[in-house]
Amino acid sequence: MRSPSGYNLQPWRFIVLQDLASKEKLAECAFNQRQVVEAPVVLICCGDRRAAESENIEAVIQLGKELGAVNDAFADYMRQAIPQLFENRPCFESLETWTNRHTMLAVAHLAIAAKSFGVDSCPMEGFVGDRVKAAFNIPETVDVCCLLPLGYAAEPMKQYGGRFDLAQVYYSESYGEELQLDF
Repeated sequence: MRSPSGYNLQPWRFIVLQDLASKEKLAECAFNQRQVVEAPVVLICCGDRRAAESENIEAVIQLGKELGAVNDAFADYMRQAIPQLFENRPCFESLETWTNRHTMLAVAHLAIAAKSFGVDSCPMEGFVGDRVKAAFNIPETVDVCCLLPLGYAAEPMKQYGGRFDLAQVYYSESYGEELQLDF
């Protein structure tokens, strides 16, 4: 809930599945992957494109005002800047791209927080989005970003696959330039 999002628009929405019948219905949309049914809880993680609409912008402004984080000048700036961001899209191709980015920030925070309590998770992209939307009454303006089974794994589903070396992932000043760390 405290994940960052551009202009605090909070486009993420989560459907919490605990009932076996609901999880079985989801599994049918997710290539019958076993973790969907075996996990005690599965989240359908969604990005709501209506986050860019004036109603949501005003709700965010009101929330910020109530908490003393938004004054009138900043509220006016938000009313002007946010529509321009979504009209010009300087760093994203579509509104769905933007909402997915911010929803996945929330999913990552959620997975890290869950792990701090010993709860395992498994972000999944293996599903048919249109089928998930139809099965769970998800509006047209809401996109399914991923599924997130949560629970206590009896055993790992697979061996740890490793991570790339630092030199392959981090660069210095320009893409491809080797990063020199002086510790």
